[in-house]
Amino acid sequence: MRLARHYLFLLPALSVLLAFVYWPVVYSVWLSLHRWDWLMPEPQFVGLKNFTVMLSSAQFQAALWRTTLFTLVTVPPTLGLALVVAVWVAPPSRTNRLLRSVYFMPTVMSAVAIGVVFDWMMNTEVGTFNRALRALGFSGVRWLTDPDLALYSIALVEIWKQFGYAVVIYAAGLQAIPQALYEAARMDGARGRRVFWDITFPLVMPTTYFLLILSIINGFQVFTFVEVMTEGGPARATEVILYYLVRTGFDSANVGLGSAVALVLFVILIGITLLKMATLGRRVHYGYD
Repeated sequence: MRLARHYLFLLPALSVLLAFVYWPVVYSVWLSLHRWDWLMPEPQFVGLKNFTVMLSSAQFQAALWRTTLFTLVTVPPTLGLALVVAVWVAPPSRTNRLLRSVYFMPTVMSAVAIGVVFDWMMNTEVGTFNRALRALGFSGVRWLTDPDLALYSIALVEIWKQFGYAVVIYAAGLQAIPQALYEAARMDGARGRRVFWDITFPLVMPTTYFLLILSIINGFQVFTFVEVMTEGGPARATEVILYYLVRTGFDSANVGLGSAVALVLFVILIGITLLKMATLGRRVHYGYD
């Protein structure tokens, strides 16, 4: 009886999870096996046809490649720069607390607002970036209108937004490292880079492992900046996988195909996470002994 009362306390949270998390996932799997365009009275069962159409689509393959490229050019610079800055601002002081707050501010800002601001700053004619370049004697850059450059321009904005979060998490991880280890290293004559590579970097691996998985997931789910700044253009040069999903499932009203894309994206993210656990997980140590 007492155990039953305990489950009653879980009922509100379980109801929310079932209604807004688990049931949509199950329903999305069901839709991926059907053809439905909103106007059809009943979805038509087509089996795995949506998946075969999707996997053979050149647009889907290109969108998946762009998403992978976007992740590759955003995750390593973000984590690398964040670790370097975190080493600088991790020691407790009023100045460092202020700096960590300043770095963290873009993380809590609206992605739509950030996209609008950078869309204006990267404008070819009147943008702040090109005005500064012209003032220095350089020609303007087609940040968002050059198909070869647009995706990298959005990647810069993504790095700017995620950088502060990684700094704060890294700083917390660095503060958890016992100072006795650094004192022992100094007594043994270790200095500078030797201390960083032999003590700091190995002991901050759990934090790196966490941020790496989270950053890869964020990279594969980029959408807002693409929607606000380029709408997938120019010439679909920034049409990433999530933008392709929205365009297919909602704009083209192909709900079944859109659900298939969502399911494949889910499987890809799960696969990447399991691969990271199998490869990097063995090198992560959570103790300091």
